[in-house]
Amino acid sequence: MTTAITLPEGAPEEVITHALVRDVDLTLFGGKGSLALITLDNGLDHTRPNTFGPQSVAALDAAITDAASRKPAAIAITGKPFIFAAGADLSALSYLAKREQALAIGKLGHDVFRRLDEIGIPTFAFINGLALGGGLEVGLHCNYRTLATTAFTALPEVFLGLVPGWGGATILPKLIGPERAVQVIIHNALNNNTMMKAKDALALGVVDAVYEPADFLEKSVAFVASVLNGSTKIERKDYSNDPAWDSALAAGRAAALKKYGGAEIASPMKALELIKAAQKNTKGEGFDAEDATLADLTMSDPLRASLYAFNLIQKKRKKVEGAPKPALARKVARVGVVGAGLMASQLALLLVRNLKCPVVMTDIDQERADKGVAWVRNELGKLVEKKRMSAESAARLSLLVSGSADQSAFAGCDFIIEAIFEELSLKQDLFKKLEKIVGPECILATNTSSLSVERMSEGLEHPERVVGFHFFNPVAIMPLLEIARTSKTDDATTATAVSIGKELKKTMIICKDAPGFVVNRLLTRFMGEITDAVDEGTDPATADNAMRSIGFPMSPFELLGLVGPGVALHVAETLHENLGPRYRISPTMQAMVKEGVKTFYIKNEDGSFGPNPAAVALVHKGTTASTAEQVRARALKALAEEARMMLDEGVVSTPAEIDLCMLMGAGWPMHLGGILPYLDREGISESVCGQRFHAPGIASLPQ
Repeated sequence: MTTAITLPEGAPEEVITHALVRDVDLTLFGGKGSLALITLDNGLDHTRPNTFGPQSVAALDAAITDAASRKPAAIAITGKPFIFAAGADLSALSYLAKREQALAIGKLGHDVFRRLDEIGIPTFAFINGLALGGGLEVGLHCNYRTLATTAFTALPEVFLGLVPGWGGATILPKLIGPERAVQVIIHNALNNNTMMKAKDALALGVVDAVYEPADFLEKSVAFVASVLNGSTKIERKDYSNDPAWDSALAAGRAAALKKYGGAEIASPMKALELIKAAQKNTKGEGFDAEDATLADLTMSDPLRASLYAFNLIQKKRKKVEGAPKPALARKVARVGVVGAGLMASQLALLLVRNLKCPVVMTDIDQERADKGVAWVRNELGKLVEKKRMSAESAARLSLLVSGSADQSAFAGCDFIIEAIFEELSLKQDLFKKLEKIVGPECILATNTSSLSVERMSEGLEHPERVVGFHFFNPVAIMPLLEIARTSKTDDATTATAVSIGKELKKTMIICKDAPGFVVNRLLTRFMGEITDAVDEGTDPATADNAMRSIGFPMSPFELLGLVGPGVALHVAETLHENLGPRYRISPTMQAMVKEGVKTFYIKNEDGSFGPNPAAVALVHKGTTASTAEQVRARALKALAEEARMMLDEGVVSTPAEIDLCMLMGAGWPMHLGGILPYLDREGISESVCGQRFHAPGIASLPQ
């Protein structure tokens, strides 16, 4: 039996996934002899999946030995209800202090898992539920795999700053070929950690058979019997001479570079190296390479940063910092949306899909209101076409959406959100009108991106029911929701807003009502340094590419094109008025808005993107050019300065909330672990603010 590794002092206690063995009579299924069935079970409910720490891997090792000693015709491994295994216990990684420890953990997993392939009798994985990372890899070591139709599988390691390190990067290319392996290991992981549905895993060849969950175990055992008696034959192809290796690897590299704005980030590049090596390596050689690569990545800051970011996101999805008791939330049975433009229509679609209650939209005339309702219904129809919603559900939700030019339609609403033009006086007048229509407990929410929520509530009889409810565009995709409390917003209103946010499946922060809240305040300060550099005389391409090396998915000017110069200029003007001259108004941006120029980049005839001559012609001609390094330094220093001010002002209560906002609302790269740990590691925090934002060791190697 393999001996478990002793983790460093202070490491978290492992929740052991036990491996239980029982015999199944194959003669009942048309076979001969018995099947030794190993069941993985950590003894907890399905909200805590099976994971593999050193003691759990050792328990599986003992179970394989036990199973083999029973002299069965075959061995199979399955999971507890709803869960197969979610892979390695990542909570211990941040406690590893030496490369040798990381290397030993990788080798331990390989030594145990490979026994399933080398034990001398057929082995099967019955993947009955979620199988991620090492959970899928233990299945890949088996000779055959079945999968429940409700199960999801993935190798998400590259998303987390790792590589599939327990056999996935070596076995999968040999099993399904280079193109499909790159799809699973690189493309899926980089596409927001896309998981394979059962039909996808079957089509790719990752599994051999798919069964419904009701009789999954019985069908899987019958599959074993049919393989053993020869009635089912699974053919395996030799991909060693497949001509697609080079093109598949090139496509994976291109995807990684595009994801990180041209920066070569270690985890996807190392994963591609392992996939390439799998063409000629023996499995043993491949496993050794995985061990070495995994150990190197484990002892790097990018991995610690990725794990900090990942754990932060998971934690904040479950618990919102500073949220009042959920019991204070009011019931919301009818919702109003003021406006029927694109943003308002997106909000209406999100609300009706998730709250499944009547949603009424209004605009200045019936034609506009009807147009918004039609857009929502059309989008529901598209979901049916994509088989993401049944026709019956779409029809039912369509009936819940209505439009009117008369705001009296909001009578009876429990929650109203406005998405009208960003003009304070318009929003103030709107709320005063609404207060005469709705009941005293109806919440009045604003989707403003930069205006004062408190000033919107001035003169109201019930200012305590006004709250900021700021989404990011596109509403359905962007996960962050900023909930802004004024000095008068009460706990019942805030609790209700949080409750709705959870129903909408958003990650939330509660912030003080302050100009720009969190994301727009930081992004505008950051963008201002880039445009200021251009206005001073820096070549636009030099300024725009200054941050490429750290792996942003978009350059500042690409982001500007997405947001729109008009919106960006309006936010900058608002922050300039409220926060002072450090938020400068760019003459280049003013000229672009005046002339209707939307972007710095245009698509060329060959499909590439290049400078937009109309924008270049409007650039303010300064005489003090900066280098890319100087632009990068000033932008990062500005971020550190602004973040320190926001914490001192109490806009949010913890540095982690700023990290969360920039990760979820601004696309700050996961491998940097949040904006503030990055500024800490680079020494910028102490240089600018005289102190770090986080304690040493947060999102970096132990010090």
